Amino acid sequence: MKYRTLGNTGIEVSLICLGTMTWGQQNSEQEAGEQMEFALAHGVNFWDAAEMYPVPTKPQTHGDTERCIGNWFARTGRRHEVVLATKVTGRSDRSWIRDGEETRVNRPQILAAVEGSLKRLRTDYIDLYQVHWPDRKMGLWGEGHGSYLHKVSEDETSILETMETLSELVRSGKIRAAGVSNETPWGVSRYLAAGDHHGCERIVSIQNSYSLLNRVYETGLSEFAYREQVGLLAYSPLAMGTLSGKYEDGQLPARSRKALFPEFLARYRTPQAEQAISSYVRLAGEFGLSPTHLALAFVNSRPFVTSNIIGATNLEQLRQNMQSAEVEISGELEAAVEQIHRSCKNPAAV
Repeated sequence: MKYRTLGNTGIEVSLICLGTMTWGQQNSEQEAGEQMEFALAHGVNFWDAAEMYPVPTKPQTHGDTERCIGNWFARTGRRHEVVLATKVTGRSDRSWIRDGEETRVNRPQILAAVEGSLKRLRTDYIDLYQVHWPDRKMGLWGEGHGSYLHKVSEDETSILETMETLSELVRSGKIRAAGVSNETPWGVSRYLAAGDHHGCERIVSIQNSYSLLNRVYETGLSEFAYREQVGLLAYSPLAMGTLSGKYEDGQLPARSRKALFPEFLARYRTPQAEQAISSYVRLAGEFGLSPTHLALAFVNSRPFVTSNIIGATNLEQLRQNMQSAEVEISGELEAAVEQIHRSCKNPAAV
């Protein structure tokens, strides 16, 4: 396994990060434990969770992913081997997540959220604590057909308040570092300004969607990795499994996310997305690679990526995902990828 440094922390994290959002729903606690054992045995020391997981989130299962991890820590005593990341839920009306009120990333709710995560995770510290999405109202996940119709609300929590609270948690030892997720260049710049001008800690990472089908991160956000040491933790690198080729020719594997939660894959069922997926699957075959290895190795090879968050529902998928860390993208393959990208840019960017 290869390792990269998390921002300016000096913490070394594996290039492949173990995503956990299926644990407690699509995967049982026993299966989650098997994945954790397997990942550590193969050098994957970085795991990413969230207080709202598993997904799709619902009252009956909310928090169960963190409980799976916490129970495993308590049973094995291996907490010290893991760089553990989790997230505080952004602005939402999913009132079951935190004490029956609209979730916000203000000081009282962040403090409550971190205590809940620490309890479920059965640990006294979190290595990386991230804001899952902004408090301000934005066109995330396709709302507004991808057009960011920003509306400034009088009641939105200021980024300064959020960052002051996260800095307080760093100084108390409850978290080691702070990061953001689903953010924009403006948002990242304001978080950094809180550190530069208001004595706050600096964010060390941004977790955004990035894949062969969605490369919008490259414009605007990627520069922060070079200039400010805020690296990307790429999520959905396989575009919810579509880039593995497993849904090609009408296939619908049992227990797959498309079979269980088809609404989550709507963005990949457009003619443009399907054309791009087929092109990348064919390209992988031409270079003697599996589609999974091509898609993940491309993300791994980007210099602005700190870690690539993979999700697996069985150990064979996990094995294949981890093997991508050893796959090299040649100049010829890079050129072929760019040719496909130019013909069909970012077909699943919302």
